[in-house]
Amino acid sequence: MNNTRKLARAHEALGIKAASMAANLPTFEHIVPEADESFVWRVDDYPWERNVWNFHPEVEIHLICNASGMAFVGDYIGEFQPGYLTVVGRNLPHDWVTATRPGEIIKGRDIVLQFDADRILGIAETLPELGQLEEFFLRAERGLIFSGQTLVEARRLVEEMGTVSGFSRFALFIRLLALLSSTEEYEILSSPEFAPKLDAETLDTLQRALIYIFEHLASEIHLADVAALSGMSESAFSRFFKKNTGNSFTDHVNKLRIWQACKLLTESDMPITEICFEVGYLNISNFNRTFLRHHRMTPSAYRRLAIHRRPVRTSPESASDAHESIDLAHSAR
Repeated sequence: MNNTRKLARAHEALGIKAASMAANLPTFEHIVPEADESFVWRVDDYPWERNVWNFHPEVEIHLICNASGMAFVGDYIGEFQPGYLTVVGRNLPHDWVTATRPGEIIKGRDIVLQFDADRILGIAETLPELGQLEEFFLRAERGLIFSGQTLVEARRLVEEMGTVSGFSRFALFIRLLALLSSTEEYEILSSPEFAPKLDAETLDTLQRALIYIFEHLASEIHLADVAALSGMSESAFSRFFKKNTGNSFTDHVNKLRIWQACKLLTESDMPITEICFEVGYLNISNFNRTFLRHHRMTPSAYRRLAIHRRPVRTSPESASDAHESIDLAHSAR
């Protein structure tokens, strides 16, 4: 069975679309604005062909409108909720994954802006105010998320762009950049150490390892088995995996298992003991200890808190409230 088919099976077992997740090779996305536009603004349904683990030289501002799921930005893995606003810098691999049923389409899940930062900075010789964006673009190379009143206002501006065109849309775009570049209400996502090697041989080896992890996520996963699959010693594979995913082997497995546990805690009434075994832990003590380390609360406390924050908010005024529910799992880093 080829890698693509194996990956599809693995994703299906987790309730995740086959085209996504960081187990895919990052795909280069070619972005071309319209001739009369300096940036791309578009609304995406989910899933579609561009919803993949991808990278591109343009900066991307990405708003999740009406779904939850798992964000992958560089070596960052964390949950998102409606109202989640991310800025992804140049050539930083990224994907936002929502579990969907076969054939399900989530209309208008994403609003995406993409633009050439070098083109904007190149105009700074004529319009020196734009030079103030250089530091912001550097920060964005590790990925940023926003909160508080900044998130409320940024979401309003992003959505308002869909109601206008031409210079009016461009004016809103400049206001958005001014807001995001000057606020302190942001968090950096990917670590400065994340520097994957993107040659074909490395990516193929990494893909085979990640496929194996997904296929065996609900059972025991031994470093020795994955290292042997990759043709390396355990120590060599550990260094290889850390360099190219930004996470240790154990941390990567635990983050994915805890994410799946959070989904079950939030979306089902399954007893916590059953969830523990369902996501691949062999004893409840280890599960509780790992969960507490990632979320600073017990699984039962997480479930109680999630129940109170479960309603989906979609209005701009509630974006800051929606960000509070993101914080349930945002410490899982």
